[in-house]
Amino acid sequence: MLNFLILIYIYTNNFGIAVIGLTLLIRLLTNPLNQKALESQKAMSEIQPKLKEIQKKHKDSPEKQAQEMMALYKEKKFNPFSGIFLLFLQIPIIWALFYIFKGGVSIDPSQMYSFVHFPQTINPYFLGIDLSKPNIYLAILTAIAQFFQAKTSTPPAPKEGADDKASQMTNMMQKQMVIFIPLITLFVLYNLPAALGLYWLITTLFTIFQQRSIFNKKEI
Repeated sequence: MLNFLILIYIYTNNFGIAVIGLTLLIRLLTNPLNQKALESQKAMSEIQPKLKEIQKKHKDSPEKQAQEMMALYKEKKFNPFSGIFLLFLQIPIIWALFYIFKGGVSIDPSQMYSFVHFPQTINPYFLGIDLSKPNIYLAILTAIAQFFQAKTSTPPAPKEGADDKASQMTNMMQKQMVIFIPLITLFVLYNLPAALGLYWLITTLFTIFQQRSIFNKKEI
């Protein structure tokens, strides 16, 4: 990732465009898993009413309840673990980017491939922002984007079963996550170079677009 980042910078002489180019490459490589995870989110929101029916119907038989739920997952081709796979994939990517940007843009030439000509100096500015240092405005913008992503991915609260304690707890947790995730994003990016914030922002915007595309897609 570091060499690809520098390679784009060599041809564009713009560190911000290099970060965006690296982001696009990562999104392209992880798109199949992103697609699966978002389709799984959509399927989960669609089968919620049927899951509630199964829970009510077999509330005295956990084994029968589990069998019916697994049969429903299979019928709807829903994988409850697809989101976890994507999370595990994102962790090493975020860690690698943190390792690249933790020192700003001071790159060690010894980490370059032989065919990548290391530039003597790197201009860290992009649209007036020094990407080598934390930037509160970019952190706030990314947190706002995370808020809209969380809102988009949260299914609407079901009208029926409002008195069900499990439903109330789930709805409350979903509402808390919509606020909690952006706050965590703001806290993390407040202390990190803006280059990582730019990656995070572009990734979030792509996810919002992909979510809207998939969630609004009607079955034929």
